[in-house]
Amino acid sequence: MKFTNIPIAGAVLIEPQVFGDARGFFMETWQQEKFKAAGIDATYVQDNHSRSSQWTLRGLHLQVQHAQGKLVRVTLGSVFDVVVDLRRSSPSYGASWGVELSAENHRMLWVPPGLAHGILITSESADFLYKCTDFYHPEHERTLAWDDPALGIRWPLPTGVAPKLSAKDARGASFAEIEKFA
Repeated sequence: MKFTNIPIAGAVLIEPQVFGDARGFFMETWQQEKFKAAGIDATYVQDNHSRSSQWTLRGLHLQVQHAQGKLVRVTLGSVFDVVVDLRRSSPSYGASWGVELSAENHRMLWVPPGLAHGILITSESADFLYKCTDFYHPEHERTLAWDDPALGIRWPLPTGVAPKLSAKDARGASFAEIEKFA
């Protein structure tokens, strides 16, 4: 596995070694010792799987208590995955970063606690899988506005196409208003 630190402190892009032939492929998606050696010492308590149609935007989500670390990947289709650092003590506080994750490139992303996270489905549909370090607590969930100009996120939406948003995601708080982490 190749572990690459990205411009957001503590977040890591993971490229597993894929063994393939005419029958298909095999890859490790989690191996505790390798991840720990790369600085990701996580215990997971919940696995989630979502399927979404093209141009659905989910996020930018966070939990202000019971903050979740997430190991995310795509098993069908492709997404543009975005993280925003909301940790005031972080050297990358306020920064955002995005990357394509797809079934074809097999990349995974470690999203440490304290980041807002969101995805835009760029293929006809996508299956998105993620392991979480804490349980989902809806009373502590917050949504950061996906389109806040202060974030400078360049979502790869075609000209004239609006993202499909849930009511919650359509009314996200601005970066200035959202609750932050220490």
